[in-house]
Amino acid sequence: MQLEVFTLCDAATDSFGKLNILGTFDTLTVPAVPAIHRQCAIAIRMRFRRVEGSHHRLALTFVDEDGHDVLPPLNTEISVPFGEHDLTRAVNFVLNMHHLQLKRFGEYAIELAIDGRLEASLPLYVRPIAKKESDA
Repeated sequence: MQLEVFTLCDAATDSFGKLNILGTFDTLTVPAVPAIHRQCAIAIRMRFRRVEGSHHRLALTFVDEDGHDVLPPLNTEISVPFGEHDLTRAVNFVLNMHHLQLKRFGEYAIELAIDGRLEASLPLYVRPIAKKESDA
């Protein structure tokens, strides 16, 4: 399996196998916590080889610095629709999140495992809005 795209973004869609991504980011600057981020998405594009088979397990976790779940872990099965002559096939996965609650400033992590093996981790930094010297 080759991970082609794994990102946190403002929005993502899968349209007939085409992954559309808008506004990737790794930092949110907020006035106070807890903060609510109205909408975002995790976009994933994975490429599998035919010899790897067509059924795989995908697991996503979103945790804070202490390892506490921000969202319940997602565990799902994906099926790779190989065509008769395909040696490889890409699969897109989009997870839309609404009203994401971030309870404190700091670093969060989004981790992706495929078939029980950690493949990648994304950081999300939640930082306070910097005060101007005139505001201090």
